[in-house]
Amino acid sequence: MAKRVLGDDEAALWRAFVHDVAPLRTGRRSALAPAKPACKAETSAPVSRPVGGKASAMMTVRLVEMPTVQRPRVRPAPHVGVRAPGLDDTQWRRLSRGQMRVDAKLDLHGYIVQEAFEEFHRFMQRSRVMGWRCVEIVTGLGSGVRGGSIRRELPHWLHRADIAPMVLGVVHSHQGNQGALRLLLRKKR
Repeated sequence: MAKRVLGDDEAALWRAFVHDVAPLRTGRRSALAPAKPACKAETSAPVSRPVGGKASAMMTVRLVEMPTVQRPRVRPAPHVGVRAPGLDDTQWRRLSRGQMRVDAKLDLHGYIVQEAFEEFHRFMQRSRVMGWRCVEIVTGLGSGVRGGSIRRELPHWLHRADIAPMVLGVVHSHQGNQGALRLLLRKKR
């Protein structure tokens, strides 16, 4: 099958469409996608489109380059037992060995998942206000093969956009007990 060649108007429209698309891997640049212009400029490209049933009518498309929006960088919450960047050796060692004093403890035994989440969220907000440094959350092991539903949901709650920036480190309080987590929280600035 022969490769279709784009006309000038189609190539201009394609370049305008992909002007802000970044490649997944760096490599050679496509012949149709030249480098971005240094200045923001309006470009007009005549495009052949049927208007009102007539194929010969021309329509002008005005393309304006939009400024890029800087999104705030959200720090992801660390995974259980994985040392997060920015956590020094001493603090990590004390947290992972269980030598850090626990400021508060939340026991989620007996809650349904929605109630447990609401309690967890209130607890995390309170820990921010109180300036607690190390907290423990007890979910229990659960009765299922994969553990309880609260225990399975807790890592997802820790990765929420409002909770993740607060958490600096997460470990199991004891290697033999997978039903409780200790959280090292960031200092309030």
